[in-house]
Amino acid sequence: MAKALLGHMSSDLRYTARQTVERLMAENRRLRELVAELEARVDRLSVENEELTTAQAAVLLEPIEDMQPA
Repeated sequence: MAKALLGHMSSDLRYTARQTVERLMAENRRLRELVAELEARVDRLSVENEELTTAQAAVLLEPIEDMQPA
């Protein structure tokens, strides 16, 4: 009877281990997708920041006509 109990427990452990592995694989896949989304967001924001910086620099470098001597 002890062998039967151990065999039953062993199959339960394999089932639990398989569930754990599948859960970890799903979580890993979800986290990889999240990282990819965040990297894409960083890229978009970097481009937007560069555009805003360029536009602000252009505004600052425009000649100011009010400061010209009369």
